[in-house]
Amino acid sequence: MNIFDLLIQLIGKTVRLTLRQLEVFNALFDAGSVSRAADRLNLSQPAVSVALGKLEVDIGFRLFHRDRGFFAPTSEALLLRDEVQQGVAALARVEERAREIRKGGVGSIIVASNGAMAYSLLPRVMAEFQRDHPETRIELRVHSSRRVAAWVGSRQIDIGLIDAPVPAAGLEAELVQMACVVIMRADDPLAACKEVGPSNIAERAFIAVTGDHQVDRQVAHLMAQHGAELSYRASSYFYAIGRALVAAGGGIAIIDPVNGTAELGDGVVARPFRPTVVHDLAVIRPKGQPMGLAAERFHARLRAALTPYRMGGGAGQALDAGLRGAATPSWS
Repeated sequence: MNIFDLLIQLIGKTVRLTLRQLEVFNALFDAGSVSRAADRLNLSQPAVSVALGKLEVDIGFRLFHRDRGFFAPTSEALLLRDEVQQGVAALARVEERAREIRKGGVGSIIVASNGAMAYSLLPRVMAEFQRDHPETRIELRVHSSRRVAAWVGSRQIDIGLIDAPVPAAGLEAELVQMACVVIMRADDPLAACKEVGPSNIAERAFIAVTGDHQVDRQVAHLMAQHGAELSYRASSYFYAIGRALVAAGGGIAIIDPVNGTAELGDGVVARPFRPTVVHDLAVIRPKGQPMGLAAERFHARLRAALTPYRMGGGAGQALDAGLRGAATPSWS
């Protein structure tokens, strides 16, 4: 049975699924047995079995092959997996909102980011926000830019931080451009430079982002313009991992200023890179949907935290100030 046959079969039935049924499906899919699924959901094993049986009756086909207590998903279950996950997330969000209303407006926020801002920026902003608003619960999810954009577009989350360009329509996006920095160990001779250019890093062991990331492409273009070559040693996918590789002696890297200038006590220092390499960050939210009070407050705090790193009004000024020893951000 393919997805089209499955949809035709479902369309021909009047199916009213419950959140519990979808949760049981997900738990069995992941756990592979009734006992482990029951433990995960804090239910009895009979309750799980009854919910699964009713779900299979309601939708009209078997979802799992049973073999001596092990439950393996059928091909139909595999086709439904993504939709069920999204359905559970959406229904759980409805229940959470209803609980907030009953409690008189106690806020909750869901923020999602790709790896760029998930390590050095968002944990700090979240902690500072909750010191001022201890009644607000914040959930942070980390995934690809495309998945984060899909979550925002389907209104499953409040705020997303992704690489630009934005890979989906129907979103409100604010572009934040940041001047990247080159990072190295403090004992690296390159640390003596006030700023670094292509000729300074030619033939140095270099840690890329992915090899085809927006930053990687800009660096490769600038190196070619100056007739210089890099010695690619590794790729890190996340800026924070690239920094960890640098700290471990794996080479040098060019990353965003948030991760590059964070004071982590790891022996890594940052220097401006000229010509400028730009990291394009997009802060996204659902289009045409007012945010709740808690999300609005967090959004304002997040924008303020990003301001020192913005090119023009932020990053350029912070760059010069940092070389004079300013505290935020720290370039040395």
